[in-house]
Amino acid sequence: MKKLGILKEFWSFLKVRKKWWLTPIVIVMVLLGALIFFTQGSAVAPFIYTLF
Repeated sequence: MKKLGILKEFWSFLKVRKKWWLTPIVIVMVLLGALIFFTQGSAVAPFIYTLF
């Protein structure tokens, strides 16, 4: 429930401050974090490291 509050607060910050350019940056960071989390310790990990 606490994480949902953080998302609501972030959304209201974007609406009030008109910082819409932050949205793609946050989405990319979340996707990269999910990629690192799900590939950690798997056989795909060596191939991910060659991309970066």
